[in-house]
Amino acid sequence: MVVDRLDDGVRIAQLLASEVTGNESGLRGLTVADADRDVEPTADGALAYRIAREAGDPVAEVYVQPDRARIEALAAPDAVADAAAAAGLRVRPKAVRPPRTLVFVEDGAAVKRALAVLEALRTGSDAE
Repeated sequence: MVVDRLDDGVRIAQLLASEVTGNESGLRGLTVADADRDVEPTADGALAYRIAREAGDPVAEVYVQPDRARIEALAAPDAVADAAAAAGLRVRPKAVRPPRTLVFVEDGAAVKRALAVLEALRTGSDAE
């Protein structure tokens, strides 16, 4: 049995970016923007890239920490929170104006579950 777990924040963010750029179904219309290829993880999280609509409007930011990645939803905070909770991901609100929702992607296996969050972000932001 394999007990290794991918818990490198930069690698997790790279996997998530690959899913966004290669997904032709539920994430259609989203793209990776402003990617920092040399990003170094920090305890508070360093901005790795933004997820934007094809029109260019950012809907989320992805930050890297040493042991995880964090999605900060800029749009559809309630839909994102519901999707993250349903996917079994750790989620919490960020008390700023406008409000944001933080979703923590803590290992490589959680990347697939995070796709439901991005789908909710895409469809939720379309409804705004």
